[in-house]
Amino acid sequence: MREIIVDNFAGGGGASTGIEMAIGRSVDIAINHDENAVAMHTTNHPDTLHYCESVYEVRPKVATAGRPVALAWFSPDCRHFSKAKGAKPVEKAIRGLAWVVLRWGLDVEPRVMKLENVEEFKTWGPLLREMPFISHADRFLDEFIGPPEPVEQRPDPARIGETFNAFVAMLTTGISASHPALAECCEFLNISLDSKDAARLVKGLGYVVEYRELRACDYGAPTIRKRFFMVMRRDGKPIVWPEPTHGDPKSPAVQSGRLAPWRTAAECIDWTIPAPSIFERKKPLAENTLKRIARGIQRFVIDSVSPFIVKCNHTTTKGKYDCFRGQALGEPLQTITKTHGYALAVPHLTKFRTGATGQNVTDPAPTITAGTSTRPGGNGHALGIVEAALTPFLAGNGGSEYQAKPRPLDKPAHTILKQSRACLVAPVITRQFGASIGHRADEPGTTVTAGGGGKSQLTTATLIQMGYGERPGQQPRVLQLGKPLGTVTAGGGKFAITCAFLAKHYGGNYTGPGVGLEEPAHSITT
Repeated sequence: MREIIVDNFAGGGGASTGIEMAIGRSVDIAINHDENAVAMHTTNHPDTLHYCESVYEVRPKVATAGRPVALAWFSPDCRHFSKAKGAKPVEKAIRGLAWVVLRWGLDVEPRVMKLENVEEFKTWGPLLREMPFISHADRFLDEFIGPPEPVEQRPDPARIGETFNAFVAMLTTGISASHPALAECCEFLNISLDSKDAARLVKGLGYVVEYRELRACDYGAPTIRKRFFMVMRRDGKPIVWPEPTHGDPKSPAVQSGRLAPWRTAAECIDWTIPAPSIFERKKPLAENTLKRIARGIQRFVIDSVSPFIVKCNHTTTKGKYDCFRGQALGEPLQTITKTHGYALAVPHLTKFRTGATGQNVTDPAPTITAGTSTRPGGNGHALGIVEAALTPFLAGNGGSEYQAKPRPLDKPAHTILKQSRACLVAPVITRQFGASIGHRADEPGTTVTAGGGGKSQLTTATLIQMGYGERPGQQPRVLQLGKPLGTVTAGGGKFAITCAFLAKHYGGNYTGPGVGLEEPAHSITT
């Protein structure tokens, strides 16, 4: 008879998909009390038998119909163990969901059982019984109905890990009949302390148990998510743990080729999706959010020692984006063809959490949580992409304040009146070779010579006001090109565009002109 596989606490089907990838077929039974989870799991695994009810209401012997169980997988709710919950009260009923492992071990004795949870699962222990807060208004009522019963709320710091160790002992070599965890287990499994099942737990179920904490990024997933894994076997075969396949790109194992580098957040992002600017929001971002974005830009863009180049063409086959051809700046640049196809990319991930600074997109993504009551699962979470763009835009050159506001080129222009009130602002690359005229910023860069110094530069102009002196201590009247022009008086134009040039500081009677920056420098004498 073929052995079957059971997935308890089956959500969307991630664990079931992993099992299917390993053995080549779907799990046979999946259990979850949530209708939405079962619907999603059914979509992903249509050949699986689904039970939409509590794991404690499913009777293993009935569900398996006498078939032997090769593997029972358990992913109990982790929220009331996770440090992400902070100091909030916890619920004993949710923390005790893992006791169902012993129900399956008692009833059908699976050959192998596996449990996945957060690393804090090892801290499973008894809860403190604390009196709830009583308001002044309620105190008068207490005289008639009596004080409320103590409520179990928070883990006892003096007994951290006590229940976890008892859980392992019941699976393996047994536990004292007077251990308080035995009574808790029997309560959850609805068995009496003097029953045969309780006696089997005291003796131990005979499983060999090992557990470790593994990071997903070490095994080819682009996230640093760390999880606790427990393996329980009773078939006499050794427990074999997977060897890491990926590592830190800077590690000797990766540089020698023994391990592949960690997969990154960048490869998970569809860069073809246009992202709205944070400066065009109807409701401005919170001040703390802007500070976190600024810190992230400083750390991962301005101060970054390893930005990377992304190839913008030759990234599709059959009309679909299906490959990533990025490269580090330390690698030789590939052939530059007639079609421009390279760009320097410096986006980063920002975290919308107090005090967070974000991270490089070249690092594995942080853990993505299941959400809270204020931001439940399925909603946007506390991560965002921040990226820079070199792009032309429309700027106003007069008119009303509304007309003077810059606008991106993918938005409709303002009403065009009798007088033009808009101009196109675009970056341009100038070249420092003789009479070269430069080129557009969206064209391939020109040859970089072996002289060492850059021969191309991004050029912008500055507007100054002439003909008016400044009072002592007054700031020079340098204007911004993005602002409306000042009043033009009857005395003539008082505005001029300035650009830099080289002046010669020769002594004597030299009266020749300086040198434009677009021309070669003259001889430098000794």
